[in-house]
Amino acid sequence: MSMATTIRADYTSALTQSAGIGRCTRELFTALRSILPADVRVELFANKNAVIGGKRTPFPVRHLPLTERQGIIFWQRVRVPWPIEPFVGKADLWHFPDYLLLPTLSGRTILTIHDLSFLVMPQFAHRKLQQFLAKAVPRSARRANHLIADSESTRRDIVRIWGIPEERVSVVYCGVDRRFRPINDNEALDRVRDKYALPERFFLFVGKIEPRKNLTGLIRIFTRLVEAHPGLRQHLVIAGGKGWDYEPVFAAAAASPARARIHFVGFVDDADLPALLSCADALVYPSHYEGFGLPPLEAMACGTPVVVSDRASLPEVVGDAGYVLPLEEEQSWLTALLALAESEETRAAYARRGLTRAKRFTWEAAAGALLMVYWSVLGGLGG
Repeated sequence: MSMATTIRADYTSALTQSAGIGRCTRELFTALRSILPADVRVELFANKNAVIGGKRTPFPVRHLPLTERQGIIFWQRVRVPWPIEPFVGKADLWHFPDYLLLPTLSGRTILTIHDLSFLVMPQFAHRKLQQFLAKAVPRSARRANHLIADSESTRRDIVRIWGIPEERVSVVYCGVDRRFRPINDNEALDRVRDKYALPERFFLFVGKIEPRKNLTGLIRIFTRLVEAHPGLRQHLVIAGGKGWDYEPVFAAAAASPARARIHFVGFVDDADLPALLSCADALVYPSHYEGFGLPPLEAMACGTPVVVSDRASLPEVVGDAGYVLPLEEEQSWLTALLALAESEETRAAYARRGLTRAKRFTWEAAAGALLMVYWSVLGGLGG
C-alpha cells in the first residue's frame, strides 16, 4: 500500500443493527484495527440517525447529513448522483459492507453482498423490500470495483446470477468472538435460565422469526418427535425478535399438540447468548437459505451440538462437526434430535467436533482476509 492510504467504510449497520450484518461489521472492523499497517488510515462514516451513544467505535466516525431512510430515497430510489466526499472526505478505497454503494468520486470501491436470498428465494422476503433489493443491489454490484461475499455459496450465486467474473468476488468468512465458549459457571447459567424462564432441558433456535428460517417446519418436526416419544424431556426454545410475516410461526406453535413445550423468549441480549447456547442440548437451524449463519458457528464455539439444513452456506460453516440434513427428509431430523436427546455420549462427541471446527473461524482471520482484499483492490489486482 502507498504512503498515507485512506480507507473509508460505511459503519451505519454496525450502529443501527444489533445482530446479523451489524454484528459482523462491528466485529470485523474491531479486529481490523489491531492488524492495520501504520501507513493506512481507516475512517468510518454513518447516516445521521446512526447514533453511537455509549458504544465505542474502532475508528473515528463522521456522519452524513441524511438519515438512513432519507439516504435510501435520495441515493437509491431517486438516484441523485451526489457524491459523499463533501461530507466525509476523499478516500483511496471505499468499503460498503451492507449491499448498497453510495456515489463517490475518488478511489476504488468494494461492496459486501451477504446473501442473495432476495433473488434465489424471493418468496421468503418481504415483497416491497425484495423488489427494492432486486433493483438496487445489482446496480451497486455492477458499479463496484470488487465484491466480497460471506461464503463460497454466496460467491457462486453472485457469479451465476449476475455473470460477474469470479476474480471480481472474494470470500471473507465471518468469525466468532472469543466470548462464545462453553459456560460452566452455574451462577451465570442459572441467571440466564431465570431471566428467560428456560426449561431444564431444551433444543434451541436463535434468529429472527421470519419465513426464511423455516420455524413452522421446526415446530412440525418437534411436534412429531414429542408425539413419537412422549417421555422426551426436551422442550423447544425459540429465541429471536419478530421479523416480517411471523404470525404463522406463533399460529403453528399454538396449534401444536406439543404447544406447552414450545417457548418464545424474544430477543436475547448479546451478553446472554454464550450462556443460553451452553444451556441447550442442541441448536436446531432448519433455515431455507443463509449467507453465512452465525448462530450455528457460535453454538459450536460454546460446545453445543448443531443440527442444520444442507442449504446454501450452512454446510461450509458446520462441515462434519454437526448434523447437516436435507430439509425434505424430516425423518433424518427426528433421528438426529432423538440421538442428541437420549445420548450424552452423542452430545459430547458433537460438542468436541464443534469446538474444533469453530477454531477455524476467527475475526482475526477474517480481518486478515479483508486486508488482503483491500491490498489487492488498491493494487489494481482483482478489480
